[in-house]
Amino acid sequence: MNSKYTGQCLCGEIRYAVDVEPLFMGNCHCKDCQRSSGGAFIPAMLFPEQAVVVSGEAKFFETTADSGNTHSRGFCPHCGSQLFARFGSIPGMLGVKAGTLDDSSRYAPKLDFHVASAAPWDFMNPKLPKKQGAAQS
Repeated sequence: MNSKYTGQCLCGEIRYAVDVEPLFMGNCHCKDCQRSSGGAFIPAMLFPEQAVVVSGEAKFFETTADSGNTHSRGFCPHCGSQLFARFGSIPGMLGVKAGTLDDSSRYAPKLDFHVASAAPWDFMNPKLPKKQGAAQS
Protein backbone atom coordinates (compact mmCIF):
# COMPACT_ATOMS: atom_id res chain seq x y z
CA MET A 1 0.00 0.00 0.00
CA ASN A 2 1.41 3.35 -1.03
CA SER A 3 -0.07 5.76 1.48
CA LYS A 4 0.43 9.51 1.35
CA TYR A 5 1.83 9.54 4.89
CA THR A 6 3.46 6.65 6.74
CA GLY A 7 5.52 6.49 9.89
CA GLN A 8 6.54 4.52 12.93
CA CYS A 9 7.96 4.65 16.41
CA LEU A 10 11.67 4.19 17.07
CA CYS A 11 11.47 0.41 17.59
CA GLY A 12 8.95 -0.22 14.78
CA GLU A 13 6.35 -1.78 17.10
CA ILE A 14 3.78 0.84 16.05
CA ARG A 15 3.28 1.88 12.42
CA TYR A 16 0.68 4.11 10.83
CA ALA A 17 -0.54 5.04 7.36
CA VAL A 18 -2.78 7.86 6.16
CA ASP A 19 -4.21 8.33 2.67
CA VAL A 20 -5.67 11.83 3.08
CA GLU A 21 -4.03 15.22 3.38
CA PRO A 22 -3.76 16.66 6.90
CA LEU A 23 -6.32 19.25 7.95
CA PHE A 24 -3.56 21.24 9.68
CA MET A 25 0.23 21.30 10.00
CA GLY A 26 1.94 23.51 12.55
CA ASN A 27 4.52 23.81 15.30
CA CYS A 28 3.22 23.93 18.88
CA HIS A 29 5.49 25.81 21.28
CA CYS A 30 3.38 25.35 24.45
CA LYS A 31 5.13 24.38 27.67
CA ASP A 32 3.44 20.94 27.76
CA CYS A 33 4.75 20.13 24.27
CA GLN A 34 8.22 21.29 25.30
CA ARG A 35 8.12 19.05 28.38
CA SER A 36 6.71 16.01 26.61
CA SER A 37 9.13 16.23 23.67
CA GLY A 38 12.22 17.49 25.46
CA GLY A 39 12.57 20.02 22.64
CA ALA A 40 11.51 23.52 21.67
CA PHE A 41 8.23 22.50 20.02
CA ILE A 42 6.23 19.63 18.55
CA PRO A 43 5.71 19.56 14.77
CA ALA A 44 2.10 18.41 14.51
CA MET A 45 -0.25 17.27 11.78
CA LEU A 46 -3.98 16.81 12.30
CA PHE A 47 -6.04 14.13 10.54
CA PRO A 48 -9.55 12.71 10.93
CA GLU A 49 -8.86 9.79 13.29
CA GLN A 50 -10.81 7.35 11.10
CA ALA A 51 -8.35 8.04 8.24
CA VAL A 52 -5.30 6.90 10.24
CA VAL A 53 -4.61 3.16 10.08
CA VAL A 54 -2.46 2.08 13.04
CA SER A 55 -0.74 -1.27 13.56
CA GLY A 56 0.38 -1.87 17.11
CA GLU A 57 -1.12 -0.30 20.19
CA ALA A 58 -0.14 3.08 21.54
CA LYS A 59 -0.54 3.88 25.21
CA PHE A 60 -2.15 7.27 25.93
CA PHE A 61 -1.32 9.66 28.76
CA GLU A 62 -3.99 12.29 29.47
CA THR A 63 -3.39 15.76 30.86
CA THR A 64 -5.46 18.92 31.22
CA ALA A 65 -4.31 21.81 29.05
CA ASP A 66 -4.29 25.45 30.18
CA SER A 67 -7.63 25.79 28.35
CA GLY A 68 -9.18 23.18 30.66
CA ASN A 69 -9.57 20.70 27.78
CA THR A 70 -8.06 17.24 27.88
CA HIS A 71 -5.01 16.38 25.80
CA SER A 72 -3.95 12.76 25.43
CA ARG A 73 -0.51 11.92 24.06
CA GLY A 74 -0.04 8.49 22.48
CA PHE A 75 3.33 6.79 22.70
CA CYS A 76 4.89 3.38 22.12
CA PRO A 77 4.95 1.44 25.41
CA HIS A 78 8.16 -0.32 24.26
CA CYS A 79 10.46 2.48 23.10
CA GLY A 80 8.61 5.55 24.43
CA SER A 81 8.33 7.36 21.09
CA GLN A 82 5.54 9.91 21.10
CA LEU A 83 3.41 9.40 17.99
CA PHE A 84 -0.14 10.70 18.43
CA ALA A 85 -2.37 13.19 20.22
CA ARG A 86 -6.08 13.39 20.93
CA PHE A 87 -7.71 16.66 21.93
CA GLY A 88 -10.85 17.01 24.04
CA SER A 89 -11.74 20.20 22.17
CA ILE A 90 -11.72 18.51 18.73
CA PRO A 91 -13.08 14.97 19.04
CA GLY A 92 -12.63 12.62 16.12
CA MET A 93 -9.26 14.10 15.18
CA LEU A 94 -5.83 12.57 15.69
CA GLY A 95 -2.61 14.51 15.88
CA VAL A 96 0.46 12.86 14.38
CA LYS A 97 3.99 13.94 15.32
CA ALA A 98 5.81 14.85 12.10
CA GLY A 99 9.14 13.57 13.41
CA THR A 100 7.78 10.03 13.19
CA LEU A 101 7.10 10.22 9.43
CA ASP A 102 9.05 7.88 7.17
CA ASP A 103 9.46 10.82 4.78
CA SER A 104 9.67 13.94 6.94
CA SER A 105 9.93 16.16 3.84
CA ARG A 106 6.13 15.72 3.57
CA TYR A 107 5.71 18.00 6.61
CA ALA A 108 5.13 21.66 5.66
CA PRO A 109 4.08 23.70 8.71
CA LYS A 110 1.73 26.62 8.11
CA LEU A 111 1.87 28.23 11.56
CA ASP A 112 3.85 28.56 14.78
CA PHE A 113 1.38 28.62 17.69
CA HIS A 114 1.54 29.05 21.45
CA VAL A 115 4.57 31.24 20.74
CA ALA A 116 3.96 33.20 23.96
CA SER A 117 5.26 30.07 25.75
CA ALA A 118 8.25 29.53 23.45
CA ALA A 119 11.64 28.90 25.02
CA PRO A 120 14.01 31.89 24.72
CA TRP A 121 16.45 29.73 22.70
CA ASP A 122 13.75 28.55 20.27
CA PHE A 123 14.52 29.78 16.76
CA MET A 124 11.35 29.93 14.68
CA ASN A 125 11.07 30.21 10.92
CA PRO A 126 10.52 33.96 10.36
CA LYS A 127 8.42 33.19 7.25
CA LEU A 128 5.71 31.35 9.20
CA PRO A 129 2.80 33.26 10.77
CA LYS A 130 2.86 33.39 14.58
CA LYS A 131 -0.03 32.97 16.99
CA GLN A 132 0.32 33.76 20.68
CA GLY A 133 -2.12 31.04 21.78
CA ALA A 134 -3.89 28.01 20.35
CA ALA A 135 -4.10 27.43 16.61
CA GLN A 136 -7.89 27.18 16.47
CA SER A 137 -8.83 30.02 18.82
